[in-house]
Amino acid sequence: MKIAVFCSANSDISAGYFKAAAELGRWIGRRGHTLVFGGCNLGLMECVAKAVREAGGRSIGVVPQIIERGGKASPSMDVTIPCDNLSDRKDLMLAQCDAAVALPGGLGTLDEVFTMAASATIGYHHKPIVLLNVDGFWDSLAALLDEYQRKGMIRGDWRSIIKVAAPPVTHQEEDAWNAFLDTLL
Repeated sequence: MKIAVFCSANSDISAGYFKAAAELGRWIGRRGHTLVFGGCNLGLMECVAKAVREAGGRSIGVVPQIIERGGKASPSMDVTIPCDNLSDRKDLMLAQCDAAVALPGGLGTLDEVFTMAASATIGYHHKPIVLLNVDGFWDSLAALLDEYQRKGMIRGDWRSIIKVAAPPVTHQEEDAWNAFLDTLL
């Protein structure tokens, strides 16, 4: 399976987010899946890609030209797909993946999640989308989506398109992480 991971490229964030990114990456690699990611060498992006590689997995980086020109392309990519801009990157990542997982992230991560979710709502795909709710990171977004749904702004149940799942509390229990991720994807 090819799994797109959307996440922060920031490095000055909670250590818990990095632990979760590493666990996800190790699981992807150990299970023989392929990571599809934004190809940046910073933050959670590099953390998950490095963990995939260390666990024997492969990664596909979809890298906008501006990131390559700025010297921010990840050395942890097995395959590099260059693209013109962030819109191209989203389209290519969606086309490449079988499922998507969002770790904590900012505006770019939200953009990627909502682009994929909006595409699913109108039938472009039926790929799983999971918000990995590390330390309750996605709680406020889930509450906002619940409110929008109550107000009639979201047709159907948004939770049938986007799963919100809290990982095991302890990041050291490999078996717990394996079981958790195996049930989601």
